[in-house]
This record gives sequence, C-alpha cells and structure tokens, in this order.
Amino acid sequence: MKSRTRRTLLKGLFHGAVVGVGLPTLNCFLDDSGKAFADTKQRLPTRFGTWVWGCGFIPEHWIPTQTGSDFDLHGHLAPVASYKDKLSILSGFDVKLDGVPNKPHITGCLGLRTGVPVPDENVKKPTLDVEIARIIGNDTRFGSIELSTSGINRSYSFRAAGAPNPSETSPLAFYQRVFGEGFQDPNNTNFVPNPTFMAQQSVLSAIKDQRADLLRTVGAEDRHRLDEYFTAIRELEQKLTLQLQPPAPVENFFKPQQPEPYTVDATMFEVIKTHKVMADLLAVALQSNQTRIFNVLLSDTASNLRKPGTTATHHTLTHEEPVDPALGYQPQVAWFAEQSMVAWKDFLDSLSSIKEGDGTLLDNCLVFAHSDCSIAKSHAVEGIPMMLAGSGGGKFKTGLHIAGKGDAASRVGLTLQQGLGVPIDRWGSLSMDTNRPLTELMV
Repeated sequence: MKSRTRRTLLKGLFHGAVVGVGLPTLNCFLDDSGKAFADTKQRLPTRFGTWVWGCGFIPEHWIPTQTGSDFDLHGHLAPVASYKDKLSILSGFDVKLDGVPNKPHITGCLGLRTGVPVPDENVKKPTLDVEIARIIGNDTRFGSIELSTSGINRSYSFRAAGAPNPSETSPLAFYQRVFGEGFQDPNNTNFVPNPTFMAQQSVLSAIKDQRADLLRTVGAEDRHRLDEYFTAIRELEQKLTLQLQPPAPVENFFKPQQPEPYTVDATMFEVIKTHKVMADLLAVALQSNQTRIFNVLLSDTASNLRKPGTTATHHTLTHEEPVDPALGYQPQVAWFAEQSMVAWKDFLDSLSSIKEGDGTLLDNCLVFAHSDCSIAKSHAVEGIPMMLAGSGGGKFKTGLHIAGKGDAASRVGLTLQQGLGVPIDRWGSLSMDTNRPLTELMV
C-alpha cells in the first residue's frame, strides 16, 4: 500500500470514528477504592488534580519556619491556615537543569510535571496527571477536565509533545460542556439508554478490526500515530459501553445553576471571581463522577493578572518593579502572590463544601498545587513552592511541612504516582532521576 493511500485511509477511518460519534457525552461508574457512600452504599473514588499559579512566591512570606507537623501557616499562607491538617507544604525542592537552558516560566513548570527539564513545550513524555489518569481516571465521562481562569487558553497537561489537553476559559462554556446536553442526573431513576450510541459503537468496532492490517503496512512513524489513534478508539468504545448503563447514584447531588455569560477579565479580583465559579462547578462535576482528573490554571505561568485600574501585569512587575530596600522584596509582586493564596483557599472551600461519606470531597482528592518558579525576577527553578491538599481517600498523610534541602523535585512526582497506583519504581531523567519517594507522605 502506498504511503499516500495508507495516510488517506487512516485519515478517513479516524475522522469517521471521532466525527461519526459526535464526541458523545459519557457517564461513569465508581471504582473499588475509597469508602462507601453514607446513603447510596457506592464506593468513593479517588480524584487527582493540579492547581497552578504563576510567577512564584516571596519565600519569607510562604515557607514555614519549622518542619514536620509542628509548623505555622503564616504570611501569604495565612488564608489557608484553617486547612493546615489537610495540607502538606513542600519547600526547597529543585528542578535540576543539567545544562538544559532555563526557558522562563516553562522549564520549572514542566520539569515538575514530567521529571525532565525541558527548554520549551516539546515535552519528552506525558505529564504526571496523564500517567495517573491511566490508573484512576478510567470509566468516566471525561478523561480529564482542564480549566484556565484568567482568560488565557493554556494548559500544562500534556499527552505528548505538542499535545496539551485544551482548557476551558469560560464558566458558561464549562457548564454547558459538563451539565448541558448529554448530562444525566445520577439520581434520576428513569434511565433510558440512548439508542444512538448503540449504532455508533459499531463504527468504532469496524475500525478496530482493521488495526492489525494497517500496522503491518506502515513505517515506525505511522505506527506510532496509529497506536495513538486506536488507543483513543478503544477508550471511546469503553465509554460508549458505559453510556448504555445507568449512572451510579450520588449522595447529596444537586445540579448547579447555569452561570450568567460574561467576559473573563484578567484583573485580579475578576479572576478570583471567575475562579470561584469554575471551582464550584468543578466540585460538582467531581461529585457526580463526570471525571476523576482535573488541572486548574489560576494564572498562566507568565502571569497576565493585573491590579484594577492598571495596565502592568503581574509578570511585567516581576521584572520592572524595584526591590524595596527596607522590605527586601517587590511589594506589588508580593500582593499578587498573596492574592493567589486567597484563590487557593477558595478552591479548597469548594471541594470541602461537598459532603462525601463521613468526610468531604476534598478528603477524597489529592490536589498538587505548584508554581513555575520560586523567585520570579530571576526565574529561579530552585525551591519552587509546592503543596498537597487532601489525602486521596486516605492514601497520603497530611498536616506536614517537608523541606527538600535541594533534593530533586521529581521525588514529589514519584511519590504522587506511586501513592496513586502507577506501577513505577523510579521517575525522571539525569539528575532528576530518582527512586526515592517521600515515604513520610505515604500511608
């Protein structure tokens, strides 16, 4: 078979698979992890997500002075002091460069998420959220949900090089995608399967039957592309099967109200408002088992946030604002860092507001919060601030401050993956390669 013919057939098959099914909405079932729901007796799943804020922090206003469980959340972490027992603070962990150029606001962020220092968005392997999704994210309507609350359509969740999972930037669009057409109330006892999905499932089966023949006739590059295509097809087939079954009931579920349409603004207080709306919607999406994996971008790593009535962005100020000689830091930059922690508290409030079993949704989540650098003025990737929230359904210890003392930040990523069941013994590359999880965090 000639290359052009193979490519045409491949293109036609995959177009038929994806376009033919119309990207159907899909429902999920709970897995066997976690505790039983108080009323429904269903099993609670573990959820994993990331929460990112841009342009780092002011170390003296963020890093607790003591390690272990006897520490204070002071300064910029004061807004989340009430969540101390559900948080773990991770300070002093570095992204090791090994001679790789530090591309500002990219290298640190993706180094944390891949274990590989990369100078651009040409990631060498999937980000850790994608790896975790393969273990705990199956059998849900959405493989993952990505949100960006400052109006920039950006995501740091990568399936492969040049393949980020796209973000929703509009609360209304997010609501319509999750709770609009195709959403099924998990507590509605009058479930009727949609016959459309029965017909569409056979289209995917027909494509799957031709996989072996195609793989024998293509080169290595096309084979890799085919593997990606057929993996997506298999996932669709599994989810179509679920679409034909009623969703599991959910305790205390109420479908949220549709938000009013408005233009997303990058001023700090408007972003906090947008973020809160989207956090509340995401919490209900997690509660009703629409997904188990999420990635939230409060502000882009090169933060576009502004103070009301000003044009200078947070990112611009990190470079242009003078360091106050009395304070030893940039006061306007510090204001944005503090407000980012106010938004983080709002996010935790949203997850904690939903009761699940004898705890809350937050208890059954593990949220990895981090920035892209430590000191934004110098784009430092040493000591990037990181936090964990929730115990992942009892899989992780909380209420700790762990000081990395210059250890590779990949120790954190390895810990998250091992604790959530990813079958790996080591993670990262070169100086980021490690087989040393943070055992003090693991149950």
